[in-house]
Amino acid sequence: MQPRDAAERAGEDGTRRAHVAFVVTEDWFFASHFLPMARAAVAAGHPVSVITRVRAHREAIAATGARVVALEAERSSLNPMAAGYAAGQLAAILKALKADIVHCIALRGILVGGAAAMLAGIPSRVYALTGLGLIGARQDRAGLLARTALRLLIRGPLETARTRYLFENPDDARLLGLDPESPRVTVIGGAGIDPEAWPATPLPPHPPLRIALTARMLWSKGIDTAVQAAQRARAEGAHLELSLYGAPDPSNRRAIPDATLRDWSRDGVVWHGATDDVAGALARAHVACLPSRGGEGLPRALLEAAASGRAILTTDVPGCRTLVRDGIEGLIVPPDDPAALAAAMARLAADPALVARMGAAARARVITGGFTEAAVTRAVLRLYADLA
Repeated sequence: MQPRDAAERAGEDGTRRAHVAFVVTEDWFFASHFLPMARAAVAAGHPVSVITRVRAHREAIAATGARVVALEAERSSLNPMAAGYAAGQLAAILKALKADIVHCIALRGILVGGAAAMLAGIPSRVYALTGLGLIGARQDRAGLLARTALRLLIRGPLETARTRYLFENPDDARLLGLDPESPRVTVIGGAGIDPEAWPATPLPPHPPLRIALTARMLWSKGIDTAVQAAQRARAEGAHLELSLYGAPDPSNRRAIPDATLRDWSRDGVVWHGATDDVAGALARAHVACLPSRGGEGLPRALLEAAASGRAILTTDVPGCRTLVRDGIEGLIVPPDDPAALAAAMARLAADPALVARMGAAARARVITGGFTEAAVTRAVLRLYADLA
């Protein structure tokens, strides 16, 4: 199904709905996180376009009723000239589409999309910050300067009176100098999750404690911390196993080499590579682990684990601590602390009843805490109505 022209698309009351143009660097990222937003916008009567680097997910995006528009822009490149060229191309696309609202996803999408919206003369913008990546994780002077520069840029020339902000945790709002309670700010439960698509399954036999880490294999995800912690806990007598599911991201400079991942596959640690069955991986585990070093929005891996009724081991960084409350849905440890994570693993390995209670609490948190797809899409549609 191809969407109707923007002038023809109307809501149930017969009024024309604003044309929403999503700007996102990679089609796989949109397909894995944001299809429900596009589907809900189309169902509400909005013409929807998704402007992205098209690779293997055009059909999945188009199935929502959105138009897919290709834009080649390498997200790993920090070259200002390349970004400027992409912004110029994007501005021409936005004008041709007659977009009313530009919904920019992730940091590069905000920088390029915001500049393009400015060039195209489109004041209604949604800046959806899905985390700051390495810039958010770094605590040195370079990280501080980079965050300051981003705040001055996003809150300066790229901001209009009709700019609205979507955050996945309140910490990122404050980082940009915004009050999380401001009417210009909406904090949502990440990309949201459908609990019916991620049913809680019975826990496998225990012992050993089976720990699953499902993520892109990046240093920033703390994969090495998890490996060191598991090896340390086992050396101290804990009966547990750690399974790593995911592949390195070739467009990300923080990707862990395949050789390193293969070398880690020993002493109770197994790297399984990429998987199309995350639900199955979680069903075979008691606990999900993501010892992120920071820069997260709200990791989808944690939403999937919580919806699946699995206790969570994670770190005290923005996004992760937004979903998980220490001692309730799981255990929170400092980032980059294998000893603390090993102790948390050992604690759960010794207490299967606690693991079960935390898993049940995690699923309840998703359903009642605003982390479902339905809750997230309602918030986004209210935002579009406000801008329209």
